[in-house]
Order: sequence, then structure tokens, then C-alpha cells
Amino acid sequence: MSTELAGPLVTTDWLAQHRKDPTLRIVDASWYLPAMERSGSAEYEVAHIPGAVFWDIDRIADPDSSLPHMLPSAEIFETHMAALGIGNDTNVVVYDGMGLFTAARPWWMLRTFGHDKVAILDGGLPKWIAEGQPVTDRPVPRRTASFTASPRPGMVRDVDAMLENLNSKSEQILDARSADRFAGADSEPRPNCRPGHIPGSQNVPYNHLIDPQSKTVLPTHCLQNRFRGVGIDLDKPIVTSCGSGITACVLALGLHLIGKEDVAVYDGSWSEWGTHPDTPVEGLS
Repeated sequence: MSTELAGPLVTTDWLAQHRKDPTLRIVDASWYLPAMERSGSAEYEVAHIPGAVFWDIDRIADPDSSLPHMLPSAEIFETHMAALGIGNDTNVVVYDGMGLFTAARPWWMLRTFGHDKVAILDGGLPKWIAEGQPVTDRPVPRRTASFTASPRPGMVRDVDAMLENLNSKSEQILDARSADRFAGADSEPRPNCRPGHIPGSQNVPYNHLIDPQSKTVLPTHCLQNRFRGVGIDLDKPIVTSCGSGITACVLALGLHLIGKEDVAVYDGSWSEWGTHPDTPVEGLS
């Protein structure tokens, strides 16, 4: 029997019931900032949900870009998906080791390449483990698949589009970084990256969409309040940004959950904007 994903989030109970379905591929997309002193791949080797394959965010990326984990070409993405056993008919459930930090990045990437059969495990690995669900260190048997990408370029913005938007103001910009990084009060973790934010942008730190105890995503009315509370007009297009294009996808997920589809991610995010020679910056002087 084929597994049908009920929406962009699935519960731990749902995954426990369906995890052995052959049409389902579970993906561990854990990744951490250097300051966190954790390794997603190392933790995966020690304990992952049975049947889960590891999605290396730094590797499933553009190999020719100097920026971190940028979106790869369709051809490169197809090769990686085939290696993970993800085909066009595969249902994918993504999780990470913090509850919701990096799992939204593969969710967004798959949808950007035309694959809508993807959901995020609400609460991630912390909730799964807290409930006594099984984990393993056993490797996952390889399986082959064929994946054909159908790119949706409207879901991605580059630096030229962001510079043009400074003049046109056709899209609102929403930054997922912490309030202090957004304001320029904290230095950036990447070398030669100026502090501050894109002029005219608003700030909703990604973790403000997540319940701190359960690690699950807040109810939709709370999500709406978070966005509206910083002056975002939910009737107008939005581009999300962050440090390097990862937690921007959490904001894109939150907006998707409240039914907003005219949302794009600035892939280079602050790693690009903060180091670019021709980009203006707002923040503390």
C-alpha cells in the first residue's frame, strides 16, 4: 500500500506507523554551525531512525561556488537523489538532530526541483527519541532510483534580484537570523562578513516558529502572528534570508503552512550579501 503524506509536516506517531513502507525514504539532514561543535554525519553513524539515509547539506550543493551549500544544478541534484534512493515517486520525510534547524533545507530543495512528495518530521529526532522510538547505528541498504528534476526558478533569488528589489520593493524580505545578528550587535561567524541586514528587511528568528519544549512547529495562528507582528503583509510576496540559506527555509516552511505560496529563498543569504562589494547594509554603526 502506498504511503500518502498528509501535508508538509508528519507526526512521530505517523512515521512510527509508516516507516517501513517501501514507497517512503526517511532522510537525516542534521548539520551544525562550527560553534556548535557537533557533526551531523558523526551523530548519524551513532544513532539514526531505522531506514534513514544521510543527506549531507554541504555535499548536495554547487561544487563550484565559493559560498556554503548553494543550490546545485538540476543534473547534480538528480545524481544525488538517485544515490539516496529518492525517485520521482518516492515519499520523503526529513528530520534533523535539533528538532527543526536544517530539515527544512532539503524540504525546500526537493520542492525547488519539482518534488512535492516531501514532509518534515515535526519535532525531529529529539521528539522521536524522547518518545522511546527506535534508533540504530546500522547502515541502510543501498537502493537505486531515478530522479528527474523539474526546476522552479521562481522559488530562488540571487544577489542581482535582491539588489533590484531594493529599488522596486516588489518583495518583502524576512531574515531568519537572531535579533542581535540582524541588528548588527553580534559579529558574523564567517570571516570578512559585515554585520547588519539587508536594507528594508524584517526579522523573525527561525526558532520563534518552534515550541521550545516539544520542538514542534507552532500552530498556524501563532505563525501568522509572528509574521504580522514584525509588519509583514501576508498578501504580498516574500523572500526569506538567513546566514547561509538554511534557516531561511524554516521561515519558508512556516509561510507555506499558513497557505502562502509566493515565497522565495535568497540562496546566498548573508554569506553572500555581507561579503559582497556592492551591497548596502543596515544595522548598528
